[in-house]
Amino acid sequence: MALSERKKRILQAVVRDYIHSAEPVGSRTIARRYSLGLSPATIRNEMADLEESGYLEQPHTSAGRVPSQRGYRFYVDSLMETVALGKDEVAAVEKILKERREKEIEQFIQQISRVLSSITNYTSLVFGPIIRKSAFKQLKVLSLEPGHGLAILITDTGFVKHKSISLPLALEERELERMVAYLNHKFYGLTMDTITSSLLKEVKSDLINNVGLLNETLNLIEDAGRSEDGKLFLGGTTNILNQPEFRDVNKVRSLLTLFEEEALLESLLGSASPTGIEVRIGEENKLEEFKDLSMVVTTYQVVGRNMGTIGILGPIRMEYARVITLVEYLVLRLNSAG
Repeated sequence: MALSERKKRILQAVVRDYIHSAEPVGSRTIARRYSLGLSPATIRNEMADLEESGYLEQPHTSAGRVPSQRGYRFYVDSLMETVALGKDEVAAVEKILKERREKEIEQFIQQISRVLSSITNYTSLVFGPIIRKSAFKQLKVLSLEPGHGLAILITDTGFVKHKSISLPLALEERELERMVAYLNHKFYGLTMDTITSSLLKEVKSDLINNVGLLNETLNLIEDAGRSEDGKLFLGGTTNILNQPEFRDVNKVRSLLTLFEEEALLESLLGSASPTGIEVRIGEENKLEEFKDLSMVVTTYQVVGRNMGTIGILGPIRMEYARVITLVEYLVLRLNSAG
């Protein structure tokens, strides 16, 4: 059934009011708080029709009504209006972006998760970049003491991996510098997963005189190319427990257990679309553990490539407009920062 404009305005008012109050909404409340030009009796009749059509629910016979999951979906798709971020929210995002160059990628992603959870008062999930999809930027080999050194691999997305290596006592500094310069030239710009075994063999052949040192150094690069997993960062895991929906002890216990299931959370994020923002409401998450939760999820880019996923997890009574605006702004700034 197509909704009339009047029903749409009433549904919009009910959703807005319930998001902020967490209390069932009655017809008199809608008539008093929203300038719809309708009497409480007319609103009551329309709300009854919306309930019959599955957009509203009545938790108790004598109480007002609350949005159903179908009602939230219609609101997000057709009735939700954009909201502007506050100055403090923009400032918080810009602050972490400004500090990005000073942090390794994992520190940076962890800071993003903290800021998102702080602004929204929900739980944030940020899946960090996978190193094998990053590109080789620079290799450094530092001589620490006779016979010992440190190989440091840096990627374009900010990963820094290091490994202690043995240095031949007879190795001259000039020869070490020549080898490192060769490797930097050979691998620069290649994603770690394209630095194949055959390419590594070619490098060893070219630098046959330093095979021992090469083996240890190239193992660091090879390990990065085989790495399968990014890292999941959670922020504000207790925030969601402050929501009225989770006052029940059993719900709290199951939610805390859920936050310990990293593989489950990663699978939820891993199914995100490579473009745009998705809003998954309640049972749309397709996993029983998430039927009482909603998630706003999207991918983000680092140096122009889809590298990770951001999700905000909250109650079905989520402030969708505000969360979507925040995530859109953050991802836009991340993608443009390069």
